[in-house]
Amino acid sequence: MKTSIRRHLRLRRKFSIKKKIQVQRGKLRLTVFRSSKHIYAQIVDDAQRRTLVSESTATQAFREQMQYGGNVKAAALVGALLGEKAAQQGIKEVVCDRNGFAYAGRVKALADAVRAKGVKF
Repeated sequence: MKTSIRRHLRLRRKFSIKKKIQVQRGKLRLTVFRSSKHIYAQIVDDAQRRTLVSESTATQAFREQMQYGGNVKAAALVGALLGEKAAQQGIKEVVCDRNGFAYAGRVKALADAVRAKGVKF
């Protein structure tokens, strides 16, 4: 029961955040999802409804460098890999959609690593 209440509250925060992000229609959206063992991030173009770049702890590029994906170090590596892919595609500016998760810990580490590769929020 406690888990379902937490999930419900996160989803309420998610929709509130998404409403605010949709005001900035012209920008791409960096969306982050985290579970207990993995973290997933992708850059989405909402106008065309396409995922331009994605990276997670389940991809081969991540697995070559690290095995476990449920910590801050892994999130930073995913952010760095995503930032490199975004730079190759010419993506310079995005809006961060934290999906209802607190901007701390793994989500913040991922965002900081993407910023370090030259993508602005």
